[in-house]
Amino acid sequence: MKIVKIIAIILLVAFVGIQFIPTTRNQSDTVPSTDFMLVNNVPETIQKKLQVSCYDCHSNNTQYPWYNKIQPVAWFLEDHIKEGKAELNFNEWDSLSSRRKASKLRSIIKQIENGEMPLDSYTLIHSEATFTEAEAEELINFITQLKDSL
Repeated sequence: MKIVKIIAIILLVAFVGIQFIPTTRNQSDTVPSTDFMLVNNVPETIQKKLQVSCYDCHSNNTQYPWYNKIQPVAWFLEDHIKEGKAELNFNEWDSLSSRRKASKLRSIIKQIENGEMPLDSYTLIHSEATFTEAEAEELINFITQLKDSL
């Protein structure tokens, strides 16, 4: 029984200790002129859905939930956001070449059609981020038109 208490105390001290390890927050007060929404004539309904479903992980401004201050959750979120931005950052859209934009648009279409985005781990907590069939179809149609216009 004594060993269980020692292990519990060590785990508690470790849990409290990791709370003091900072993470990098992905927040910006400005929207750059290269942002996807500013560069393209995005309808308001699609803008709102992209903001809710995509921009937390694929932009320079994440709206963090309350639990982001708890480690190791904050590390998981930080890593997830870094990966998402490395794949696609909507704030840097206009800095991409036309070829790269077309590739990204094809990828967006494919991932929405296959239900890969937004991620299940995100929609589990953010149910408003899921796409209805109509929303997915509207977004796919818009992105297809955008891709064809490049």
